[in-house]
Amino acid sequence: MEMDTTDLIDRARAGDHNAFRDLVQGHSHELQVHCYRILGSLQDAEDALQETLVSAWRSLGEFGQRSSLRTWLYKIATNRCLDMLRADSRRPRIAPPLPEAALPEPAGAGDAPPWLEPYPDVLLDHLVDQRPGPEARYESAEAISLAFITALQLMPPRQRAALVLRDVLGYHAAEVAQMLDATQEAVNSALKRARATVDNHLADPSGTGSRRPVRQPDTAAEHRLVARLTDALERADLDALIELLATDVRLSMPPAMLEYRGIESAQRLFAAVVFRPGRTYRVVPTRANGQPAFGVYVADPHASVYRAYTLLVITADDHITTITGFSNTNVMARFGLPRTLPETD
Repeated sequence: MEMDTTDLIDRARAGDHNAFRDLVQGHSHELQVHCYRILGSLQDAEDALQETLVSAWRSLGEFGQRSSLRTWLYKIATNRCLDMLRADSRRPRIAPPLPEAALPEPAGAGDAPPWLEPYPDVLLDHLVDQRPGPEARYESAEAISLAFITALQLMPPRQRAALVLRDVLGYHAAEVAQMLDATQEAVNSALKRARATVDNHLADPSGTGSRRPVRQPDTAAEHRLVARLTDALERADLDALIELLATDVRLSMPPAMLEYRGIESAQRLFAAVVFRPGRTYRVVPTRANGQPAFGVYVADPHASVYRAYTLLVITADDHITTITGFSNTNVMARFGLPRTLPETD
């Protein structure tokens, strides 16, 4: 295998684009996930990945094989993400106006940043099985959840990068320092602050101070919850939907920087925004960030179709604890969801 890699590197350095493609294609999906964790946006992660591969192609002659090719690519990708964050080159995210209705008073500005986007589980299926190093502190399912991605966005960029490289990918502190062109002392200091931010954001609401347990995905209980939520939305049964919610449920709608908390606020919000008179819906279950998700379509009163309305991502145990709604319907195409569905009897 090492000889094959060395041969591909030599051919790629000689200008063989096909050799370069074969060299990096096994790493592309995991690098995209890495960029997504740091940037919080799949669209930005795709841009960062393409720029990483261009940079790797141009600088392959500088790769001295003192580290693995994978580590070298991670260093390029990480620093490309940091450059993007320093340049503040994000596309503007403009929240669509909410309907003029008696909305509940939000609990305040939510943690979810306006650029946050969901990550389709179908893309995770393409990942090569790369076990994290012994330094990793987070399970794979936890490290792709929306709560974890949101927590990363709350910290400065270098703290973000240090935590992902060390605690998600499992690189040693010395390796992280080399990848970030920093000292080990600076990396350890950044990690201490980053871990405090993540642990606080992921803390169990019971007040124990420990992190919330990672829920196993795709269980029978989860399937029942998905079926009940789908049924409640398609029947426009607000009471049935409310029965599925935890008493301290949280709702957010990036890019709107608002958060609603509790059953009463949820009931008023759904009544004002979703269950309005004359509206009917169809729901297509999917998965995002290792969590249940739903493409929601609203009937067009002037045509025999249902049009894409929003993508909901939920976190649940016995009840739904968080709902994140993405009103930019462009994200639905990334999940293989169409813009319209035909009307059915």
